[in-house]
Formats: sequence, C-alpha cells, structure tokens
Amino acid sequence: MNPLILIRGGGDLATGIALRLHRVGFHVGILELEKPLAVRRTVSFSEAVYEGTQTVEGVTARLVSADQFQVTIEAGEIPVLVDPQANILNNQFLTSPKSTFMVDARLMKVEPEPLPINVALHIGLGPGFTAGASCHAVIETMRGHALGRVYWDGQTAPDSRQPDGDKRRVLRSPSAGTLTPLKAIGDFCKADETIATVNDTPIISPFDGLLRGLIHPKVEVTEGMKIGDVDARNEPSMIRFVSDKALSVAGGVLEAVYVKLREMEI
Repeated sequence: MNPLILIRGGGDLATGIALRLHRVGFHVGILELEKPLAVRRTVSFSEAVYEGTQTVEGVTARLVSADQFQVTIEAGEIPVLVDPQANILNNQFLTSPKSTFMVDARLMKVEPEPLPINVALHIGLGPGFTAGASCHAVIETMRGHALGRVYWDGQTAPDSRQPDGDKRRVLRSPSAGTLTPLKAIGDFCKADETIATVNDTPIISPFDGLLRGLIHPKVEVTEGMKIGDVDARNEPSMIRFVSDKALSVAGGVLEAVYVKLREMEI
C-alpha cells in the first residue's frame, strides 16, 4: 500500500517531512493558507503559493488546483493546494479514508479542530495534540533528548513559549500592519542594522549574523507575530538546506507511518 500523505502547512518543519516522505517514495501533498506565514521561506514549500513553484534540495513543489493534484504527484512533484480547512478529504476522487494519512505540521500549539472525516493515520506535531484523542500519534518538536520521538498516547512537552537557542534571534512585529523588507534572506546583517520596517517602525538586527528568514511582505502582520530570524553562525548553507530539527521530526513521522503500514498489513 502506498498511501497519500497530506501535510497541513508548508513551513520549514513541514518541508523537511515532505522531503523525506517524497524521497522514500510516498505520494505527498501540502495544504496551505492563502497567504502562508512561513519565515524560513527559502526552505519552505509554502513559498510555491506566492511564486508558483518552489524547489528545495532538488525537489519541486507546485501550486495547483484540485484537478491538477494527482497529475502533479505522477509527474514527480509535490502539489501545494490552498486548502486551510482540508476540504480535499471530502473529495472521494482524490482521497479515501482508508488510504489517506494526515500530518498536521501547522504548529498552532492549541487543540486542533476535528478533521472533516476520519483518516487511517492522523499525526500531530508538538503541543496541542493528544495522541489517542485528537490524533493517533504526536511527534515531539522541542529540541532536546526527546526531539522527534513518537507518542501513541498522551502529549509532548508543553509549549515553552520560548524559541530555541538565543531568544534575541527571533524578530517579532511591534504592531499590526505591513512589513517592508530592506534585507533579503541570506544577507549578512550587522548589529543594530535595520532589516525591515513595519508601518515605518524599524526592525533591528539584534547582533551580527545571517538573515535566516523573513515573512513574506504580502502577509498582514499582527502585533507580536514572528516575522524574522537572525542566526549568529553566519553559515550561508542554512538558507539552502532544511534544518537538523526538521529532519529529526521527519524521522519521527516516517516511524509513525511505517508502524501504521505494518499494522495495516497484519
């Protein structure tokens, strides 16, 4: 059996999952918002919503309509469908409850709304999900000894409300409004240099480092929203390859998928 694996969200963690699933031969599709919120856009398949296509580590994702979904998979690409409510699950020509797996990689960190229909395997990422209740399995997303671990019962570690590493690296919007970039992802930024503005308020680099991510300027930002990421390591490859965290979480998803497939064969 080769299930269709749908991933809700196309950010950097979701992209790492999609890459690993695609590379081992699974049929993968991504469901996104009309205006995706990814910050690490150079390694996020969600960027296809804005650009039409997005290639990460040699794999191409393509923005599609529902009638282009299957043919895109058959062409060896990953379809990206604007479908935040996962309405594709109601399309009996594209999905089947018995052969569709769902990975919720939106990282909303709150209890999710129920899916439109039950699927064979529902995997949640991080806080907000309860394995055995709101999903079948949940994957740990917090860095540490348990990162990527699969839980078939209970929850992951609670949301720490703090970013990994140096807390200063995460850039947040000072107010609701429109972001105007002055730097591009991959640019070197000096401490106190202006990276972007939100309604003419400058967004300042907290230290010398590489601009690792910046939200798309078409997104109407809200106060406190994560809009950027500066990395002091100044390693250019970080904007071309998915992170070690994404690959670790993807390993947990792969484990859960194969456990379910083995169970279905018994």
